[in-house]
Amino acid sequence: MTGSLTNLFLFYQILLGLLLLPCPSSSLPLCTDLRAPLVPKKPLAFCPYNGSVCCDSAKDLQLQKQFQAMNISDEGCASLMKSILCATCDPFSAELFKVQLGPRPVPVLCNSTDSGNSSMSKQTTSSFCSNVWDECQNVFISNSPFAPSLQGRGGVSVNSSASKLTELWQSKSVFCDAFGGSSDNGSICFDGEAVSLENTETIVPPKGMCLEKISNGSYINMVAHPDGSNRAFFSSQAGKIWLASVPEQGSGGTLELDESDPFVDITDLVLSDPRAGMMGMAFHPNFAHNGRFFASYNCDKVKSPVCSGRCSCNSDVNCDPSKIDPSSGVQPCQYHAVVAEFTANGTASDPSSATSAKPSEMRRIFTMGLPFTSNHGGQILFGPADGYLYLMMGDGGSKGDPYNFAQNKKSLLGKIMRLDIDNIPSGEEIDELGLWGNYSVPQDNPYSEDKELEREIWALGLRNPWRCSFDSERPEYFLCGDVGQDQYEEVDIITKGGNYGWRVYEGPLLFTPEQTPGGNTSANSINPIFPVLGYKHSDVNPKIGSAAMSGGYFYRSMTDPCMYGSYLYGDLYASYIWAAAERPEGSGNFTGTSIPFSCASDSPIQCGSVPESSLPALGYIYSFAEDNRKDIFILTSNGVFRVVRPSRCNYTCSKETVTAASPSPPSPSPPTSNYANQLTGADKELLLFLSSLLLLLGYIF
Repeated sequence: MTGSLTNLFLFYQILLGLLLLPCPSSSLPLCTDLRAPLVPKKPLAFCPYNGSVCCDSAKDLQLQKQFQAMNISDEGCASLMKSILCATCDPFSAELFKVQLGPRPVPVLCNSTDSGNSSMSKQTTSSFCSNVWDECQNVFISNSPFAPSLQGRGGVSVNSSASKLTELWQSKSVFCDAFGGSSDNGSICFDGEAVSLENTETIVPPKGMCLEKISNGSYINMVAHPDGSNRAFFSSQAGKIWLASVPEQGSGGTLELDESDPFVDITDLVLSDPRAGMMGMAFHPNFAHNGRFFASYNCDKVKSPVCSGRCSCNSDVNCDPSKIDPSSGVQPCQYHAVVAEFTANGTASDPSSATSAKPSEMRRIFTMGLPFTSNHGGQILFGPADGYLYLMMGDGGSKGDPYNFAQNKKSLLGKIMRLDIDNIPSGEEIDELGLWGNYSVPQDNPYSEDKELEREIWALGLRNPWRCSFDSERPEYFLCGDVGQDQYEEVDIITKGGNYGWRVYEGPLLFTPEQTPGGNTSANSINPIFPVLGYKHSDVNPKIGSAAMSGGYFYRSMTDPCMYGSYLYGDLYASYIWAAAERPEGSGNFTGTSIPFSCASDSPIQCGSVPESSLPALGYIYSFAEDNRKDIFILTSNGVFRVVRPSRCNYTCSKETVTAASPSPPSPSPPTSNYANQLTGADKELLLFLSSLLLLLGYIF
C-alpha cells in the first residue's frame, strides 16, 4: 500500500469511528477507595442502598452518626443532606466523587436541566444543586461538608463549624460552580438518588468473525512495539523473542519474522516443559528511550545454577515443603517463577530500532520457588494509567490448591501483583522488607488498608490467570481469564483488593477440595467477586471433558465496526470464540455470545479446516493479542490469525462500507504512467472503501 494512501486510510478510520460508534463510558462500578462494590453481610440500616454497594454496616453506622451530628432542624434539608452523605455507598461513588482528581467532601451535584444525552444517567427535570441551595441556604448545619476550605474553592471566609450556606457562599451560582456538574460526555453526577444506568440499546451480536492466516509459526505471546509502528514482538514458550513486521490489512502479505534471528534467546535459562516455560513479556512504557524490557519464565534450579530463590511453601503460609510429595520426580520449589529485566541499550543508538538484545544484561525483578509443577500463570503487563508492572501468578498447582494458597493473604500464589520497577530499593532495604526481588511496592496497594495482605498483592483468589488485558479506551477495565479446575472457566474484572473466590468457589460454583492440609476458608468468611463471563466445561467440550479459558481483548479496531466494543475471548480447544457486550455501558454487566468464525478465501496462507467441520483449523488457542492499530490476533498452535473485514467471509455488517468479499490481488502488469493501474489490489480496495465513506459523509452532512 502506498504511503499517502496509508495515511489517508488511518485518517478515515479515525473519522469513521467518530461518526459511527458511540463514545464509550469511562465509568465502572467502583467505590471511592477504587475497590469493587460488594454485597454486605448485613443490609444497611441507615443509607437506602441494597445489592452490591460501597458500604458495610460499620460505614453505614458511621454515616448515620455523622448525619446526626449535623443537627439539621429542617426536614427538607435534612433529607437532601442524608442522600448526599449516603452517596458514598453508591456503586458508582468513585465517579460521583471524581476520586481520580483528588478527595472531595461531597459528590458532584447535578447542575443541569438535562442529561446531556448520556447513557450514564436518567433525565433530570431540575438541578439538584439548585434544590440543595433552595432547601438549605438558611438552615444551620454543624460541621458542614460545604465549607469552602473543604472544597478548595473560593467562598466567604467564616468559621464553618455551624453555618448556613448563605454564610459560606456568596450566591447559588457560586455554590453550584463549586459543587455542581453535569452528566455529559459519559460522566455522571448525583441527583439525590442511586445512579441508574439507561439500557436503551439492544444487543446485536456480530454475524460472525472473519480471520486471515498470516503465519504458520506457533507463538505464545505477542506485544505491539512501543514505538507505535506496525512491528510487534512474538515469543515462544521455549524462551525466544522475535521482532516482526505485521502486514497491512488487505495487502495479501504475511508476517515478516525470521526465526533464525531472534531478538533475544534465553532458552538456556528457561525450563522446557509443556506446563512451564517463558509465559510473558512486557516492554517498559519508556522503552524507546531506556530500552528496558522484561520476560517472565520458569526455571529449574537443578539444571540452571542461576535459578534460585525463596520457596513459596514456607512457615509463613502454613506449608512445609518436606511434607509435599514430589511430582513426577520434581521436588517442591525445584521449579521457580522468574521475572527478569533485559536491555536493548548498547545494541543500537536508538533502543526502539534495536533488532537484538544481550541476554547477559539483566537483573532479576522477581524470583519465587514453586511448590508444584503447574498453574504458574506468568503473564506480565504494564498498567496504562499507573505505569506499574502487573504480574499474574497461579495458585502453584496440584489439584484443588490443597494448601489454600489463593486465599492465604500471606502467600503470593493465586494472586495478581502490582510492582514498581522504576524505584528499586537497596539490597539492605529489600532484605529488610522481605521482598522477592528488585522492585518496590506502590504505596496505594491494598495492603495500605488491609494489613493482613502481603504488600505486593493487588488481587487474590485466582486459580491460574491466563491472559489479562486493559481496555485501550477505558484502562480501568482490567479483565482476566482464569482457568478453572473441573467445572467452570471464567473472566473477571480485576479491581483493587478484589477476592475472586478460588478455592472457595470455582467461578460461581461452590468448590469442595479433596485435600486441605493447608487449612480451609469458609464461604461466609469472604466476600467474593464473581465472574462477569464464563462457561461450564460440559457446555463446550463434552467429548474431551475439559476446557481452558484464554482471556482476550476489547475489540477497538475499525476493521470490523460491528465487532467494535465487544470483548473477545476463547477456549483452548478452539471450538468456541465469544464476543461479549456490556449493557448498560459502564455497568460491568456482560453478556457473552458464541459467534461463528471462518477463514477468508483469500487469506495469505490457507487456513485448512477441522475434519468433519466447517471451522478453520486453528489447533489450540494460546493467546489473543492486539497491535498498534488495535487489530486483534489469535495465536494458536497452527499459526497466527488476524481478525479482518467481515465481508471477506461474506458476513454481513451494516456499518462496513465495503460489502463484497475482497478480490485476490491482480497479476503484475507492465509499467504504465496511469496511476490507477499502478495501485496494488489492496490500494484499489482501499479507494473503494474511501469512495463509499465519502458518499456516507455527504449523506450525513
